[in-house]
Amino acid sequence: MREHLFSITKKDFDIHYFSGTGAGGQYRNKHQNCVRLKHKESGARGTGQSHRNRKTNLQEALNSLTESAIFKLWINRKAFEVLEGKTIEEKVDESMKPENIKVEFKDDDNRWNEVIQRNR
Repeated sequence: MREHLFSITKKDFDIHYFSGTGAGGQYRNKHQNCVRLKHKESGARGTGQSHRNRKTNLQEALNSLTESAIFKLWINRKAFEVLEGKTIEEKVDESMKPENIKVEFKDDDNRWNEVIQRNR
């Protein structure tokens, strides 16, 4: 059984409906069936304007948004944050503390030697 880490709702998006361009004449100009989505937190965008149906265009916009690299990166960062309990930035800051840094160097015989820090 799968467990959800977090959920995304309609409130997380800016939804904008607009009239499409191209063939279709009076019908196309009268109806606002095309959809532009923007995910507020990640900034990812998706557009759907291939169909005459608003619901189908909304699905197309959502599919293009979820396939974008920006949205995929946001999901990975969010999942890491939920699983680790810290953001990536906090994890990097913790790793960069002097007590967590280990310095090594290679000698002439191609062996790794650890440099022991003084004043510990």
